[in-house]
Order: sequence, then structure tokens, then C-alpha cells
Amino acid sequence: MADLITVEDPDDPRLADYTGLTDVELRRKREPAEGLFIAEGEKVIRRAKEAGYEMRSMLLSAKWIDVMRDVIDELPAPVYAVRPELAEQVTGYHVHRGALASMQRKPLPTAGELLRSARRVVIMESVNDHTNIGAIFRSAAALGMDAVLLSPDCADPLYRRSVKVSMGAVFSVPYARLETWPKGLESVREAGFTLLALTPDDKARTLDEAAPHRMDRVALMLGAEGDGLSTQALVAADEWVRIPMSHGVDSLNVGAAAAVAFYAVATGRPAS
Repeated sequence: MADLITVEDPDDPRLADYTGLTDVELRRKREPAEGLFIAEGEKVIRRAKEAGYEMRSMLLSAKWIDVMRDVIDELPAPVYAVRPELAEQVTGYHVHRGALASMQRKPLPTAGELLRSARRVVIMESVNDHTNIGAIFRSAAALGMDAVLLSPDCADPLYRRSVKVSMGAVFSVPYARLETWPKGLESVREAGFTLLALTPDDKARTLDEAAPHRMDRVALMLGAEGDGLSTQALVAADEWVRIPMSHGVDSLNVGAAAAVAFYAVATGRPAS
């Protein structure tokens, strides 16, 4: 059973995992280096635990202690009970969900390990907006994508904002980082995947024309918001595909576009 510890000092070193959660640059460097990530909210914490992540500690306001009692009773990790005002001082923002957990990261699989058993794969290039990362993972989980591959410069899927937006879907879709870009795409093709680059370019075929649901193994490539896929990534693709637009709209947010494309790729029903 976890120790329930009341903390009154925002500078208490036991709360170090939770300090400065709004400082993105600090957390980007610190969390992977220290092997931790932050789960926020009851559902996300439970999903992280169910996915087998080891808990380092929890930070709870008083009203969440009873709600999380079953989790607390199973944990060897400490649970810090704090006032909402103190939680805000420590983290740098209003923790409106009242529950945070510091979790231990797992070693990432290699791209090759994921490709051996996958048939529908997402590849992200330079996606650095954590909200978009979380939205893409949530859609990937919901619409049956098997795995996610990240270019070396993609944002961390386990950053607090990504985890929160995904509602914990980052725990259910396995992911790996390609070591080189765009050269790493060669290993995806060698594993039997057709590389489809999602782009609004008029030269691309529509998803219903390309019919990715009929392909044996598909890797759908997504670029960053605004810039889209780089020239090098587009050149490396086997085919360009697009979502038909109406009413003068030229493109969708990458998170929305990903959901439409995943439906076409994974469910056997092409977009039209």
C-alpha cells in the first residue's frame, strides 16, 4: 500500500517530478533524460497503469484521494496530498483535474520490431505540436492503425499535453523513432510497406482513387502543421494521396486529416 503524505511546502524536494510542468523546453530535455513522464487526470492515470507503466508517485488534491483509493491501495509508490493552491505553485498551472502521476518510461521498441507484425503504420515527420501528436495517436488507436513511427525530430508523445489530448491512447499504440531521415524510410519499404504521402497537392491521387484499404501493408506519412511533408519525404514516398476538399478549403488541420486518412487506410472504406 502506498504511503499517503501531506505536503505543505511547494519547494519540498519530493515533488521535484512535478515542478515547472508548463516549461516545455525544460520538460522536453528533463523527462526523457530522467526516464519519466506525467499522466494527468483519473482516466489517463488508470490507462497508464493498465498499460504496465510503473508509477513513481502521485500528486492529488484532497477530493481525489477517495476516487483514486483503489489505485492508491495497490501502489508501493508514495502519494502526495496537497492543497490545489500548492499544486498550482509547484506545477505552474491550475491542475483542474486534481490528479497527477509521475510514471516511469519503458524502453522503446525499434522500428524493425514494430514493422514485423504491423500492416497499417503511421509515419510522422517533424510534428512538434503536442496537441497534434496527441490527436493523431487518439485517432490511430480508435481507427485501427497498428503502430506509429516518428522522425528523429518529432515531439515526445509522452509529454503531458500529448498524453492528455490523446486520453491515454499513446499507451495503446506502439511507437518507435526512425534513427535517420528520410533514409530510415527505406527500411519501411523493405519490410513490404507502400509509402503513401498525405499532401494537399493537386498532383496527388485522392484516397478513394488510391484505395489504400486494398493494399497489403501501408505506411501513411504525415507532415507538420502548415509546412506539411518535406520535399525529401515526398520524393521518398511511393505515392502521393490527398483528401478531396470542398467550399474553397485547401486543407485540414493535420489531426483532422489524419483521422480521415486513417479511416480510409484501416477500415476498408475509402474516403470520398
